[in-house]
Amino acid sequence: METKNMKVQYPNGEGAHGTENPLRPVTKEEKSWGWFAIFNIWANDIQSLFGYSLVASLFISYGVSGWTAFAALITAGLMVMLLVNLSGAAGERYGIPYPVLARASMGTAGAKLPAILRATVAVFWYGVQVYFASTALALLIRSVTGITAGTEILGLDSVDWVSFLIVWAFHIFIFWHGMSWVETFLNIAGPFVYAVMIGLVIVLWNKSEGQLLSQAQTIFANPEGTWASEVKGFIAIIGTMVAYFAAVMINFSDFSRYARDKNTMIKGNLAGLPFNMILFSALALLTTAGAAVVYGEKIINPTEIVGRTDSVVLGVIAAITFFAATVGINLVANFVPAVNGIANLSPSKISFRKAGMITSVFALIIGGLWTSFISQFGISGFVNTLGATLAPLYGIMIVDYYVLRKHELKLDDLYNMEGGTYHFGNGWNNNALVAFGIAAVFSVATVWVPILGQLSGYAWIIGAILGGVIYYVRCKKSHIV
Repeated sequence: METKNMKVQYPNGEGAHGTENPLRPVTKEEKSWGWFAIFNIWANDIQSLFGYSLVASLFISYGVSGWTAFAALITAGLMVMLLVNLSGAAGERYGIPYPVLARASMGTAGAKLPAILRATVAVFWYGVQVYFASTALALLIRSVTGITAGTEILGLDSVDWVSFLIVWAFHIFIFWHGMSWVETFLNIAGPFVYAVMIGLVIVLWNKSEGQLLSQAQTIFANPEGTWASEVKGFIAIIGTMVAYFAAVMINFSDFSRYARDKNTMIKGNLAGLPFNMILFSALALLTTAGAAVVYGEKIINPTEIVGRTDSVVLGVIAAITFFAATVGINLVANFVPAVNGIANLSPSKISFRKAGMITSVFALIIGGLWTSFISQFGISGFVNTLGATLAPLYGIMIVDYYVLRKHELKLDDLYNMEGGTYHFGNGWNNNALVAFGIAAVFSVATVWVPILGQLSGYAWIIGAILGGVIYYVRCKKSHIV
C-alpha cells in the first residue's frame, strides 16, 4: 500500500509478539475477535475494582433511591453502547487505530494532540488500575501470611509497595508477549469475577442473618428524596457513568479493528454493556448493603470487605479474581490506547514494546501517588473532569466521519504525513482545533465553576455536541470538506 511521495508511517513489521509499529492497519487474519472478546472488554471494564468503587459510591453519594440509581446505570449502559457503535465503525471497516482515525478530522500532524491527550488519560488510568490491582494482591499476601500493616510511605505500607511493584512488573510481562496474550488473559479473567461477587454476597447474607435484603430495600427506598432531587440525581449518575467510559468511547476503534465484522462488534457491545451494567450494579448494591449491616458502614472497596470476612479461602479466591479482572481491563482499555498514542508521536521510531515501557514508567509514578495525593480530589469530580475534556473530540470525530465524509476515508492519505486529503496544508485542521478548544473549556467549566453547576451532569454531552456543532459550522464556512 503506497502512494507517490508518501512518507510511509506503517511498516509491515517483522518482529514477533507485536514489536512492529502498532499504528499500521490490521490484516484480515488479525481481525479475529469474536463477539465474546468484545463482550469481555466491557465485562472487565465494569468489573474492575475502580469500576466497583465508582458504582458503589453512586448508590451512596447522590442522595437518590436505589431504583433511580439502578435505572440511571442501565440508561448509561445503553447510551454508551450506542456511542461506541458509532465511534468503532471506522476502526472495524478500515482496520485502523484511533490515532490514525483522528487524522481525518484533526490533520496528520494535528492528530497528535487528541492522541496524546487520550494517551495521557490512558496512562493515568493505567497507573491507577495498577494500584487497585495491587490491593487485591496485598489482600492475598495478608490472607495467606497474616502480616499486618507496618510503616507507611506515601500512604502504602511495605506489603502494599511490594504488591504494587509485582503487579507493575506483571503487566510488563503480559504486554511483552503481544495482543494475543492480552486477549487470552481478558477472556479467562472476566467470567470468574461474577462467581466471586456472588460468593461474597452469600457470605454477607449469612453474616447479616437475613438483613441484607432489608438494608438493600432501605437504600432503594430513600424516603427523604423529592421528585426534583431524584431527577437531578438520575441525570448526574448518567453523566458520571458516560464520563467514566468517555476515554474508551473516543478510541474504541483501537479495539473494534480486531472484530471479525461490524455485526460482531455490535453484538459484543449489546451483550457487553447493558447486561454487565445490570448484573454488576445489582451485585455491587447487595454487597454494599451487606457490608453496611455486618460492619456498620458502607464500604465501597470490595477487597476491604473481603478482608473483613476473616475467610482465608474467600480472601485468596477473591484476591486472585479481582487481580485478574483489573489487570485484564487495564491492559486493553488503558495500555493499548496509551501505546498507540505514544507511538503516534514518532511512528517510525517508537515500537509497540518501546511505547509500552514508556507507559509503564509513567504508571509506576502515577500509581504510587494515587493514595497519597490524587484520590483526595474525589472519584466523581475526577471522572467528570476527564470526560468533559475528551468529549469534544468525540463530537468532532463523529461529525467528521458520518456527516462530512459520509463514512468514506482514503486509507493511503491517512498515512501520508507530507500531503494528501488530511494534511490540510500544514498538517493541522484549524477548524477542529478551534472547536475542541472552545467546547473543552466550556464543558470542563460546568464541572468546576459554581454558576454552571446545574449543567455538571451534562458535561460530557455538552462537550460532545458543542465540539461537533462548532466543527461542522466552521468546516462548511471554509468549504474544507
